[in-house]
Amino acid sequence: MEKYKFIDDLTSDVMFEAYGKNLKELFKNSALALFSLICEINNVGEEKTIDIEVSGDSLEELMVNWLQELIALVDTEEMFFSRFEIIEINENNLKAKAYGEPISPEKAGVVVKGVTYYKLKLEKIKDNYKATISLDI
Repeated sequence: MEKYKFIDDLTSDVMFEAYGKNLKELFKNSALALFSLICEINNVGEEKTIDIEVSGDSLEELMVNWLQELIALVDTEEMFFSRFEIIEINENNLKAKAYGEPISPEKAGVVVKGVTYYKLKLEKIKDNYKATISLDI
């Protein structure tokens, strides 16, 4: 099963779908999609770990807050991330670890400004989850 795919290549936005057999996998794969844009994810090491906690009033808001937090950490910690571990997740809270290394210009990709609510959707289809997410670039 694929982890994610890009579905719309707008000029100021990028849209993708992320998939998972559970919420942990869905949130992890959404982060992988995000960082596959931000950096050359396959060339980013895992020498530093950051603990992350976010909350939201719904799963959709939790997803937006999770990805926004990761985007903010690129700036505040000056890091690229290549692996994500969702430790706990429920409808309103998420605890995770992000693994990465200091930013290097040669591994940089697209600068993502933020996550938008445009066409945002989280859905359960049979036994799998799908998220549709738009990024402002």
